[in-house]
Amino acid sequence: MSHPRHSLPLTQHGVPPVTFEIQSGLFSTAHQDTIHTIFTPLHYEPGYSYPLVVWLHGSFCDERQLLRIMPLVSLRNYVAVAPRGVVLAPRAGAISPSAEGVAYGWSHEEPDLQQAEQRIFDSIEMAFRRFNIASRRIFLAGFDTGGTMALRTAMNHPYKFAGVLSLGGCLPAGGAPLSRLSEARQLAVFLAAGRRSAIYGEQQVCDDVRLLHTAGMSITLRLYPCGHELSPQMLADVDRWIIEQITASTAQADRATT
Repeated sequence: MSHPRHSLPLTQHGVPPVTFEIQSGLFSTAHQDTIHTIFTPLHYEPGYSYPLVVWLHGSFCDERQLLRIMPLVSLRNYVAVAPRGVVLAPRAGAISPSAEGVAYGWSHEEPDLQQAEQRIFDSIEMAFRRFNIASRRIFLAGFDTGGTMALRTAMNHPYKFAGVLSLGGCLPAGGAPLSRLSEARQLAVFLAAGRRSAIYGEQQVCDDVRLLHTAGMSITLRLYPCGHELSPQMLADVDRWIIEQITASTAQADRATT
């Protein structure tokens, strides 16, 4: 499942301004219409069950962040889908990339939490309708507040995901995120951050890892020589880590049948 690496010009958050086989769509939920973006891998094979990456964008971005990250994760290995976050109050001095001039992100206030989970699971259902997806290979990932929301959602529903990846997103505070700890211990966690980040600093990263280790969870930690951004190396490691989880689970299943 190898794929080529490309040298591409970088823009905001270290992510190249490219698009690749992207479809945008509108689908209905119980709350409102929600925009999502879908990534179709190169040479998609309907007979093969693909892993699914569900991407939660950072604050003051939107679902189109998926277009910029997937070429640096993998062009071939995954189907990916990104739901849009909820509308946020504008942050002072922030410039939203949204064409509508609206800022989106992930709020942890009720009823925003319920709406976020609804959007995440509706996007997964939509991906299953369009593609051949391996039901035991769904990975929830996100950047910044999207990473925090990915952690909260995966720990609330640990048996629905093969792993969760938070890039620059801290552990969620409030709402008892470890209330299903016994089940969440089976969840593989990838935690990444920039050493020079002023938003998710190294001390907070260490505190989060210490808490998760104390709780008995399986954690992979990666720190990068960058700020609060999505670096090419970070995204390449996302691909490697997911492949490692798939390989490990396949080997475990093979041992169980012998």
